[in-house]
Amino acid sequence: MPVKQILLQVAAMAPVTSILFAALSAAATLTSFTDAASSPSPRLAVPPPPCVAPPSAAAFLRARCATTPYAVACYDTLIPYACTFQTSHIKLARAAADVNLAWLRGLSTRVKEVVARGSTGAGVEAGALHDCASTVASAAGLAKQSAAELASLDAAGAAAARNKVRWSIANAQTWLSASMTNEATCVDGIGLAGAAASPVAREVVIGVLSAREHTTIALALVNGIPVPS
Repeated sequence: MPVKQILLQVAAMAPVTSILFAALSAAATLTSFTDAASSPSPRLAVPPPPCVAPPSAAAFLRARCATTPYAVACYDTLIPYACTFQTSHIKLARAAADVNLAWLRGLSTRVKEVVARGSTGAGVEAGALHDCASTVASAAGLAKQSAAELASLDAAGAAAARNKVRWSIANAQTWLSASMTNEATCVDGIGLAGAAASPVAREVVIGVLSAREHTTIALALVNGIPVPS
């Protein structure tokens, strides 16, 4: 079953907002699939600084987010970090990659916990969710690679050679694209197993589709990094 069909099926059972947990921040909590009260609070790689976003940074972010498929979610998620990226394309892409990494790490942890507790039912549903735990973990690993690549590019600063910029962008694009493939594989696997109606599977699907929005935003912002002439 294609991702879009699964999303429609899930939405019919439990409406999904434009982006679940859109205001992801250092104090945000992931919804546990079986016990929300037991879910830990994931920490972003770089907590947002205690400052008010300068108008120039807010305007820059709004313009860059308009180039992504999820403009509102992009802006709402990244505005807490405006003081860190100001009007830098590279620093903005890095912030988006860090948010994406934090989300996928938290999601991977929760899926693994559900599988380990045996809360996934039996048969094809259990198999699909076990496979999903693996693919989400792989997506998180790829997100880590892309975040590290952008951190390296950011550290190089204005002295970064043109080839370094092109290489870093290409690497981040490759890893983020591969991460999206893993996310889609997870959702498709649940759909093919006919497990999307399960409450646990439904929560996993919603979480993965939301993570895919973060990955899509990060990839779009990486694509927008200008290469020096």
